[in-house]
Amino acid sequence: MKQIPNLFTLLNLIFGCVAIVFTLQNGIITFTSEEGAQLIDIPEKIWMASLFIGLAAVVDFLDGFIARLFKAASDMGKQLDSLADVVSFGVAPSMIVFQFLRLSYAQQVDGLDSSSVWLYAAFIIPAAAAYRLARFNLDSSQQYSFKGVPVPAAGLLIASLPLIYWNVNEAWVIQLLLNKWFLFGIIFFVSYLMVSTLPIMSLKFKNFSLNDNWPKYFLILIAVAAVLLLRWLSVPVIFIVYVLVSLSFKNKIA
Repeated sequence: MKQIPNLFTLLNLIFGCVAIVFTLQNGIITFTSEEGAQLIDIPEKIWMASLFIGLAAVVDFLDGFIARLFKAASDMGKQLDSLADVVSFGVAPSMIVFQFLRLSYAQQVDGLDSSSVWLYAAFIIPAAAAYRLARFNLDSSQQYSFKGVPVPAAGLLIASLPLIYWNVNEAWVIQLLLNKWFLFGIIFFVSYLMVSTLPIMSLKFKNFSLNDNWPKYFLILIAVAAVLLLRWLSVPVIFIVYVLVSLSFKNKIA
């Protein structure tokens, strides 16, 4: 029974690996339109990477829940969880950004001939995730609040990009996601939030009283409203609200 939570943790890792496979198998393609113009795009199957990162997040939640249910929490489980999170919410999301950067550069004249060095900026994300998780493992005080944005939250934010790209029919959204400077901004913004020591709210509940948890209930209400109104665009909105609520009520969440 004590190994059941670890099996869920390893499933998290496997889902992360599958997400990476989908990003690697579906690179940029070029094709010619009926008018003879050359077009460049990423096949839509890359959204499957987002799906498996989402499944990894579900399993990541369940392994902690099951560990508490069976009273099977262990130091090994904690280490396994961090190793799995580096892959599923660090490496896999970085590959999504890598592909979007490739697409962004490919839109430019002779863009496909550009040096790939610029694309390697995407790997700052897993480096920041690994640093964040190593620090978390050495700090026993981060149970009901965090120092820096949790790695799964950052990974899910990036995982939403393909889903937004193919499901939000707004020209400005597409242009933004194909802007290399916007993508570099995401890399450094998300990485900074992970390695920072900013007080960030944990969604674990000590109890369910409104007085002790109203920032969390407020976030949940905003999240529900955002999903209903914005659909996939709700993910970055919820992420930003999560950070802002955490910083605004840092005395309440400590």
